[in-house]
Amino acid sequence: MGIFGASGHAKVIIDIVEREGHYQLFALFDDNVALHGHDFFGYPVLGGRDVLLTAYRQGEISATIVAIGNNAIRANVANWLVQQGMARVSAVHPSAQLGRGVTIGVGSVLMAGVIVNADTVIGDEVIINTGATIDHDNVIANAVHIAPGCHLCGHVTVGESSFIGAGSVLIPSVTVGSHVVVGAGTTVLTDVADNLRVAGSPCRLI
Repeated sequence: MGIFGASGHAKVIIDIVEREGHYQLFALFDDNVALHGHDFFGYPVLGGRDVLLTAYRQGEISATIVAIGNNAIRANVANWLVQQGMARVSAVHPSAQLGRGVTIGVGSVLMAGVIVNADTVIGDEVIINTGATIDHDNVIANAVHIAPGCHLCGHVTVGESSFIGAGSVLIPSVTVGSHVVVGAGTTVLTDVADNLRVAGSPCRLI
């Protein structure tokens, strides 16, 4: 398999892929020319999208995962992979704990120490970062990033392409809209509408 995105986030995904043991990692790919020729944990950065597409068509890789923290860019690359007919896969760290009825979409990544409880639905291209907890009956839409150490209580909904900053707490049954940024350490006590930026405890518009 290949990883698109050569960054610190890619290092974490390399570790997960190796620990899972489901795929043999071939190489990394990135559109940043300055990274070409570098290596991450012994895996070379071979080139950008054109090189990735060639590797896929030649059978050197059978699947790809996007290792980009920025939600919009990650979704853009994922859409390009779909258009090219390339398979995408998810990665779940072996230490992650998943409850009954949990579903995880294509291209999503769950880091070390994550807990996702019963009947939570996680969309495509989602990042649930290190040590975050997602309680029962949550709905996490596509291209969301839940940063390290967040705690989402039961029946929480997070809309598409939203970012929940490190250490934030969302109380039961709140809804965070799409394209929302929740600052680090925020306590979300009420619903947050689309396209807003909030922070603080309790959260306020910023």
